[in-house]
Amino acid sequence: MANQTFTLGHSPDPDDAFMFYGLARELVPTRGYRFEHVLQDIQTLNERARRGELDITAVSIHAYAYVSDKYALLPSGASMGDGYGPLLVAREKLSAREILGKRIAVPGTMTSAFLALQLWLGRTGAELKIVQVPFDRIFDAVHQDAADVGLIIHEGQLTFSRENLVVCQDLGAWWGQENEGLPLPLGGNVIHKRIPGPVRLALSEILTASIRFGLDHRHDAVQHALAYARDMGKDLADRFVGMYVNHWTLDYGERGRESIRRFLNLGFERGLIPHRQDLEFVS
Repeated sequence: MANQTFTLGHSPDPDDAFMFYGLARELVPTRGYRFEHVLQDIQTLNERARRGELDITAVSIHAYAYVSDKYALLPSGASMGDGYGPLLVAREKLSAREILGKRIAVPGTMTSAFLALQLWLGRTGAELKIVQVPFDRIFDAVHQDAADVGLIIHEGQLTFSRENLVVCQDLGAWWGQENEGLPLPLGGNVIHKRIPGPVRLALSEILTASIRFGLDHRHDAVQHALAYARDMGKDLADRFVGMYVNHWTLDYGERGRESIRRFLNLGFERGLIPHRQDLEFVS
């Protein structure tokens, strides 16, 4: 399969741009393989993964429950909320009980943020007043009274205060408090099982090398990522990258893997995902 081109799906966000800086700029060896970068929002990537369209792609950990028959998890590329994560924001502070009766704008029902929301509230999506909105229009939905509460992912976690909104709940902080300090598993990279095992391993090593290159050349990688930093200057983009590209991203480790197991198993036990998951990692 040398000289073959593989599709590589990821979000047009500074953390993903940082991760794949080495690959995009051809600064890491690719062993003769080529990569076609496909930049789309995470909900779209989740849906494309359900159809098995991409060779390698970022997905929400929640979505992995729906694509594990087609894809294996790569050991690198994780986005973990280590004491922080998706935010529920509103014009005024609301309790969980109050939020139950409100319209909630969410960035997609396959996102990990949405699974965490259901776990926190103890309700299924069908029992909530959900308004699906592209992740970068959540603030607008709240301001324009299309929703009362917004579920914020990506850079909105750092820019919400500019919108004169308040945090009702940090779902990453809640998850850690409830789970012995484990990080909230938000996103990961997966590879299609149609790719032969030895090639999967080689591609996994190449992607890990790209992440390591970015971490080792942080200044240049952040400069590259700025092109994808909506409403963020260099300092804020650097802070955001640090939140989601770190030691968890190089390898989940046992605590990271345990957090995924717990997150998805709890989703299954609460009737939020269809079956219990056996995690399959490329190794």
